[in-house]
Amino acid sequence: MRLHDPVHAPELARSQEGSRPAVSIAEDSADARLVFFRIAPGQRVATHTSASSVLLVVMAGSGFVSGAEGEREVSAGMIAALDPREPHGMRAGAEELVLAAVIAPRPGSA
Repeated sequence: MRLHDPVHAPELARSQEGSRPAVSIAEDSADARLVFFRIAPGQRVATHTSASSVLLVVMAGSGFVSGAEGEREVSAGMIAALDPREPHGMRAGAEELVLAAVIAPRPGSA
């Protein structure tokens, strides 16, 4: 068993480039991937697709998640469920948006 602390785990997320959101892969098993995002105001994760189902759990802050029906505002405690191959993206609003993404099956394993 591996335990993850959802309160402090996002603090481990680091940005490869100052203008890009901070990302941390916390779990990467054959069946699923757990990724934490810290998206600062003005930052975004560009629209993309995945062959997997994606659950985006809003840990803190607020912002926007886009999906097949367009962009929706999200805030702490909300979960966005995205179907396989559904185009999606995320962006922060006026405050940092902290998300946990559960991706299953793990990308590349299907």
